Amino acid sequence: MNEAYIFDSIRTPRGKGKKTGSLHEVRPIELLSTLLVALKEKHELDTAQIDDCLIGVNAPLEEQGGDIARTAVLHAGYDWDVPAAQINRFCSSGLEAVNLAAAKIRSGWDDLIIAGGLESMSRVPMGSDGGAMFLDPLVSTRVGYIPQGISADLIATLEGFSRNEVDEVAVQSQKRAAIAQTEKRFDHSLIPVKDQNGIIMLSKDEFVRPQTTLEGLAALNPSFEKMGNAGFDRVALHKYFQLEKINHVHHAGNSSGIVDGAALVLVGSKEKGKALNLKPRAKIISTALVGLDPTIMLTGPAPASQKALKKAGMDLKDIDLIEVNEAFAAVVLKFMKDMRINNFDKINVNGGSIALGHPIGATGSILLGTCLDELERQDLQTGLITLCIGGGMGIATIIERM
Repeated sequence: MNEAYIFDSIRTPRGKGKKTGSLHEVRPIELLSTLLVALKEKHELDTAQIDDCLIGVNAPLEEQGGDIARTAVLHAGYDWDVPAAQINRFCSSGLEAVNLAAAKIRSGWDDLIIAGGLESMSRVPMGSDGGAMFLDPLVSTRVGYIPQGISADLIATLEGFSRNEVDEVAVQSQKRAAIAQTEKRFDHSLIPVKDQNGIIMLSKDEFVRPQTTLEGLAALNPSFEKMGNAGFDRVALHKYFQLEKINHVHHAGNSSGIVDGAALVLVGSKEKGKALNLKPRAKIISTALVGLDPTIMLTGPAPASQKALKKAGMDLKDIDLIEVNEAFAAVVLKFMKDMRINNFDKINVNGGSIALGHPIGATGSILLGTCLDELERQDLQTGLITLCIGGGMGIATIIERM
């Protein structure tokens, strides 16, 4: 079986996902095309050599619909021979794209693939695509659907995570992200977004709030309490009947930020890399997916990681750095508890989505690139990237630096 190598990983900065955000005026197609052009120019790619382009999008409609992957390939001036597909596995779409690319490379059926993700949350708001799980009462009742924020609060209640504990995760994320930004740790992979005149619109992540304190977070009201009182708490308590009530501890400050952004990862075989003078930066060792209770929904990172480790014949002690998506603070704490990790020494060392934002379709591929950059910076070897997924799933990928 062929090995799947990572030749490069690039991304845009993450802009605030609102009308006042720096990337709101940038169409999704331009975010993606900016990276495609940058990747082509950086490596002097003969784009006819690319076998596929896989792009994850969580809300694939309107400006982000119509197989934006293929549209962007053409818009970026790539060879007509390059096919492309838009894929959706909710929050993990960007990492799913990379994992699918790795599987195709390992099968020997493809030799060079661009994979990644995109989400312009200021222009195509979260939830715009709807779906039976969310909009059909018969379906949502049958599957036990509740909004993700209430799922996060359910996890915190079941595990006994206090408001102060989840807020501490948020403050740490902000501090670490601010240090990483100050020390330019992200700059190796960042591609500035420019307007049509070549003027830079955004060159660094703009969601970071280094002034965040525990005292400031303590003053914020829980975001999901009213929603829970409207009926969703009853749905959760019907299944988790051992609880008397749900303790609502999550709010805007300890939940992932809504942002715009895109990322790309170039994946291929060693032979194709040699032919195109591409130097491997890492190898994809193992990938895994799991399904779980759609009500609690967000507990997938630990079982997915355990599955990926088992497939690789590895143990957690073999992993140097971990990126676990900070969809909500309780997700990280639950992952650590299930994996028996006692400290944050190798988890999200440059902050996470609470501080930097979660452009849903792109986040997985962003986290992979962040992990790879940090492995190189610290001269470490192995990394684990994992995310919880809406609807009750989890995903994990293990990479080994070359």
